[in-house]
Amino acid sequence: MPQEEYQELIKQLDQLHQDAVALEQKFAPAVEAVHPKYKKSAKNLLHYLALRQHDIRQLQEKLAQLGLSSLGRAEGHVLASLQAVREHLCRLAECPPSPQQLAVSFFENRELLAAHNEALLGPEPAKRSTRIMVTLPAEAADQYELLPRLLKAGMDCARINCAHGTEEEWLRMVQHIRKAEKETGVRCKIGMDLLGPKLRTGPLKEGPKLTVIHPVQDSMGQTIEASKVWLASSAVPPPADADAWLPVDDAWQAQLQEGDRLYFRDTRNRKRSLTVTRREAKGVLAHLLKTSYIKTGTELRLKGRNSTNPSARVGDLKALELPIILRKDSFLVLTREPIPGEPATYDAQGHITQPAHISCTLPEAFTQTKAGQPILFNDGKVEGVLEDVTPERLLVKITYASDDGSKLRADQGINLPDSKIMLADLTEKDRQDLKFVAKHADIVNLSFVNHANTIEALLEELRQLKADHLGIMLKIETKQGFRNLPLLLLTVMKRYPAGIMIARGDLAIECGWQRLAEVQEEILWLCEAAHMPAVWATQVLETLAKKGRPSRAEITDAAMAQRADCVMLNKGPHVVQAIEMLHDILVRMQEHQHKKTSMLRMLHISDLTTSTQA
Repeated sequence: MPQEEYQELIKQLDQLHQDAVALEQKFAPAVEAVHPKYKKSAKNLLHYLALRQHDIRQLQEKLAQLGLSSLGRAEGHVLASLQAVREHLCRLAECPPSPQQLAVSFFENRELLAAHNEALLGPEPAKRSTRIMVTLPAEAADQYELLPRLLKAGMDCARINCAHGTEEEWLRMVQHIRKAEKETGVRCKIGMDLLGPKLRTGPLKEGPKLTVIHPVQDSMGQTIEASKVWLASSAVPPPADADAWLPVDDAWQAQLQEGDRLYFRDTRNRKRSLTVTRREAKGVLAHLLKTSYIKTGTELRLKGRNSTNPSARVGDLKALELPIILRKDSFLVLTREPIPGEPATYDAQGHITQPAHISCTLPEAFTQTKAGQPILFNDGKVEGVLEDVTPERLLVKITYASDDGSKLRADQGINLPDSKIMLADLTEKDRQDLKFVAKHADIVNLSFVNHANTIEALLEELRQLKADHLGIMLKIETKQGFRNLPLLLLTVMKRYPAGIMIARGDLAIECGWQRLAEVQEEILWLCEAAHMPAVWATQVLETLAKKGRPSRAEITDAAMAQRADCVMLNKGPHVVQAIEMLHDILVRMQEHQHKKTSMLRMLHISDLTTSTQA
């Protein structure tokens, strides 16, 4: 290569270096405001952002032809990478090197990320560098035995979602985790999600207070397994093997014995009976052989032996939720007032007299949206477009739903990906929940963060609560959050420790499924540049956790997740098995990959000697 081409390459590298330093100087006040442990990381983040403002693909190709680094692994140490390549070019061009002051050296990159990971997510596990986070199910509040199993399987961090449950239930979960830590000797961080300004559907109109019990039937409609029905007071939870629960008076059920038969008529006036099969301390388990619709107040009559109190009535049952069925080209009205939602109503000729309606949780949706913008419900399972927008109602035309109609229920997510709804403050529920989180958790997960002002509001709340120990995890799950990520990173760096969660469920809906792969890559790159722990979340080994067997695509997804610093699993009946499989995948993959770098260990499949002999 001619000398002038070497000089041209050096000139391009010098320009990249100058631009990186210039961006650092431009944001000097922001760098000055970050926590001392993030000073170098904040500078390197700005250097990386400056680097990625250029298209350097031609430069990369020429460097690769010379056997030099193409800067494809510069995220964690931008200036060090530029300087190292420049020094090699100077040897080829016979020009004197000009070493510059570096924000982060090659060795500091990994040291900083490791330190930040340990501060936020706890000590590195014995056999892998990537941590495992698990969303706790509601049962974790009452079933302690689940927690030691999760820890022994490989859980490093437990996630409690404040969108569900009560403070009493959260406290029992926390107590179970701490007890399991002592029993197993395994340390576990606790992260708690604030609900955040999530746009959700409001309540539905209550249906009748009844329960429908279905015994297992074969394809011919014959019962092959009876339903197990728990009869006890409403204060006594059912055993794990119960299929249904009928609250009854304590004194009445105390007289029941194995073999007793209880007769009743269900809401369709059909004769049915229950047979008591097991007596426990505070209730009985009975078998039911035919499908039954049982409402509050249904009379149960004991027959076959003398009894001073032969009958009792079923206590208060939970009201049925009647979902709204949405089909393509149907209409839905979103109301600002919290009016309980109802399905559409029809006249005698089958024409709609009133479209289905339901409220939504954020009033900003009625003032910061426009007709023609897309709207999605229930994690993208239903799609629509805003036909009309007023301060009190949104008229939605459904553009996609399942062929049989999609069910819309209360408290389901609503996404407006093209709407720039400004929600910069914490909600009142978040402020209330934060008081509990500050006392009992190690990490607060801030949901649906779009603007730096929201982080500032959280920092102020934490100062008032004197919660200096609490780490912060920003959940990136909207288009705005992704676009504003550099500023969000610089803002959250004011607090130590901190991290980022790639919440791929809502993020895919907001950015489009086809863009999710590149979006999550960009987030990983920015986190590595900032030496910021990144959590790979949503639907990792989902079918394994829920159904006991993973899909092939999920195995590949779990393997790719090893490039993050922590992987989150959702709850499910087979979550212990999912943890064990994820642990095995992560251990194997770290021998092949560290972040974007391929680790060139010996391959198991390319033994030419053995092939030739065969």
